[in-house]
Amino acid sequence: MDSPTPFLTADGSHSLRSPAGISYHSTHGAIQESQHIFIEYGLLPLLRDEHPRDLNILEMGFGTGLNALLVRAVAANHPGTRFAYTTFERYPVGGEQVRQLNYPARLGLPAERFFQLHDAPWGEPTQLDANFVLHKRREDFLGTGPHPARPVELIIYDAFAPENQPELWTPEAMRQCYAWLKPGGRLLTYCAKGQFKRNLRVAGFRVERLPGPVGKREITRAFRD
Repeated sequence: MDSPTPFLTADGSHSLRSPAGISYHSTHGAIQESQHIFIEYGLLPLLRDEHPRDLNILEMGFGTGLNALLVRAVAANHPGTRFAYTTFERYPVGGEQVRQLNYPARLGLPAERFFQLHDAPWGEPTQLDANFVLHKRREDFLGTGPHPARPVELIIYDAFAPENQPELWTPEAMRQCYAWLKPGGRLLTYCAKGQFKRNLRVAGFRVERLPGPVGKREITRAFRD
């Protein structure tokens, strides 16, 4: 099976392109996209407004590990909050591709902090920092059942687009997300398609449109009230 290949996006950070030609991030900038959607509109409002002592995060689509790296960097600046980061990925990126990605250099972080995310074992929680635990699950998110052991405050929904992975954007998939969230929790995603937002509402979410990053008009934030 062919491996994804790295390429440079417009902000100077790498992404990967699958053998089918699907980009893992916006070509306008991988880091700026993830930072804008998942950190600025997802994570930071929770830390600013609610000051949680424990923060549970679910990521759908570990991919290059960029989102996990950005969250871990934020966690380092919030030692009073314990971060539990669970991520689902059925097709992990290989080590050769990981070590070609320039995220640590672009973010001014030690490369080891990035590699540790990928080197952590699958299937069991791993304590990487005093306040950051990573749990990588190499399994189908839709097959986990409706009652998670640990409900979360934030879902980083970064699966491939609906035209490439339609099963992950259906009302059933969104009901699965709804079940994972605590009341007051929120889901963030780059997708702003009308049908997807209708699927969110069918699943019980309150849906909010937000301005998108460079190259994208809007993104979606959805709440479980």
